[in-house]
Formats: sequence, C-alpha cells, structure tokens
Amino acid sequence: MACSSGNSSGITPNNISSLGSEKDLIKDGRKRRRMESNRESARRSRMRKQKHMNDLKGQLAQLRATNSEILARIGFTGHHLARVEAENAVLRAQMSELVHRLESLEGILSYINLVNVDGSGLEQYYSPLAASSTTPLMGRVVNQPMVAGASYEFGY
Repeated sequence: MACSSGNSSGITPNNISSLGSEKDLIKDGRKRRRMESNRESARRSRMRKQKHMNDLKGQLAQLRATNSEILARIGFTGHHLARVEAENAVLRAQMSELVHRLESLEGILSYINLVNVDGSGLEQYYSPLAASSTTPLMGRVVNQPMVAGASYEFGY
C-alpha cells in the first residue's frame, strides 16, 4: 500500500500513453466525420451545379428556338415589306400617269368648250388636214401610255 510516488489518482505512465492514444482516436474520428461531411457537401454542391448547368442548357435551347422563330418572322416581314413597297411604287406611278391624263383630258374639254362658246365649231378638227396637225393641248395627249402598257392616240 505504499505508494511512494504520490500518484493517488491511479494514473501511471502506461495510463498516460493510453489516454493520449484515446485523444488521438477521438481526433481521428472527428477528422473522419468532418471529411465525410465535406465529401457529402461537395457532392451536393456538384449536383446543384450540374442541375444549374442542365437548366441553363435547356434555357439556351429554348432561346435559340425562339430566336430562330423571330428571325424567320423578320425575314417573312421583310419580304412582305419589299413586295408591298414595289406594289406601292407601281401604284404611285399609275396614279401620276392618271393625274397627267386627267389634266390632259380636262385641257381638251376646256378647249372644246372654248371653241363651242366662240361659235366657230369643231369642223376643222374633222377635216383630213386638221388630223395631221395638232394643237398644243392635243399634242400632250398623243401617244401617252395608259396603265399597264397600253397606249391610246387622240389624233382628231
């Protein structure tokens, strides 16, 4: 019963080394749990990243399809616009030609009315010699093309 070393707690050098190894085991266990937790966290992070990438790829495909559809609509609209502009240019030219013809015909009518008012009559315009010579108003109408390429002559 004589314990001369003064260690009344029962800790011996053998016990100290076993306590150190227990601490090491506890540290190793914590380290392993932390490593496992980190691995699981990294795995979840990779899965989230992969899901995000898949979502972005799907969105990219959808946007490309929408872009193609919009480009097709723009092409169709541009083609339609060019066709309408060409038709509009033709109609403007026809309108200008018809306005010119109307002005010519109004000039002829006013000249005829003037001749009738003077009482001189229109006999001179029905003679063969008068048919070869034209008045300034008549000259505007001769050989004027009609709409769509037709032409008429007013040589009285």
